[in-house]
This record gives sequence, structure tokens and C-alpha cells, in this order.
Amino acid sequence: MSRIGKKPVVIPPGVKVHVEGNLVRVEGPKGKLAQPMPPGLRAAVADGHLMITREGDDRKVRALHGLARALVANMVAGVKEGFQKKLEIVGIGYRAQLQGRNMQLALGFSHPVIFPLPEGITAEIEKQTQITLRGADKALLGQTAAKLRALRRPDPYKGKGIKYIDEVIRRKVGKKAGAGAK
Repeated sequence: MSRIGKKPVVIPPGVKVHVEGNLVRVEGPKGKLAQPMPPGLRAAVADGHLMITREGDDRKVRALHGLARALVANMVAGVKEGFQKKLEIVGIGYRAQLQGRNMQLALGFSHPVIFPLPEGITAEIEKQTQITLRGADKALLGQTAAKLRALRRPDPYKGKGIKYIDEVIRRKVGKKAGAGAK
């Protein structure tokens, strides 16, 4: 048995879980999410817990057991408290501002970059250089943060670009003036 897969998911107060065939729906104060169960796995709600069980012992089903349980646990945590990712913009003249559901970024290009926020993700901008993304869906939040970072990846020489707040950029040494020219 999968060690993670056999753990029950505790359903906190204020969160409703519905299992309809192979679809698990979770509702809470932060939103609604749905996740289909892979073939060979079943979800069942019993006295405040959600259990993911396997129908067989097939190799593929065993591999997906822990994953399915982790995805459902993330859904429950997301609709209860939500998730957040923080990004930082580094560089002179680099900044961000919100315009409705769009984020306008000045990233050193000749034009401003318009980044539309997907449905279910909200953004806060502090000091024009710190972006906080919030949402109930952990996968969508991570994907949005990765797309935002990909607009201007951190430069290894000067460190300019968009980076996660806790990310450490490995810096490279640039050319030395006058070295090698004789």
C-alpha cells in the first residue's frame, strides 16, 4: 500500500466534499474545486474523512494512489485556507501594476508586458516590486507563478528579472577588464 495513499483526508468544518462517480467536488469558503479520480481508484466519504482506495493491485494504479490522495488533500486545504506564492521583481525601472484582471509589467523591454490573471487567481502588488498571488487551486497557482517568472527569468550576471521571494540566484562572475589582452 502507498503510505500517503492510505492516509485519510480530514475534512475540516466549513468544507463540503461530494463524490459523484469518479469525480470529487470540494466546496469551501475560498471557492469550489473538482478533481476526477484516475481509473482503478475510488473515493468515499465517511464520518468526516475522505478515503482513496484501490480496486486492484495493478502497477499503474499503485503509482497513482498517493498522487490522487495528495491532489484531493490540496483541494481541501485550498478551499479552506487557500495558497499563496510571492514573487519579487529585481532591476532598475522594473515594476508591476494591476489594471483590473490584468497585470502591467515594465521589464526592460521597449513595450509594457500585459499579463492576464486566470480565473480563480488574485494578485496583490506591494511596493511595485513584490507580487503576491493567491488562489485555492495549488496547481493553477504554481503554473501562473511559473508563467509570470518566465516573462523575464533572473539573469545570472546581474540578478535582474522576476524571481520567487525565497529563490537564490547563482551568480556568475563577468568578464574582467584588461584580462588576457596583451
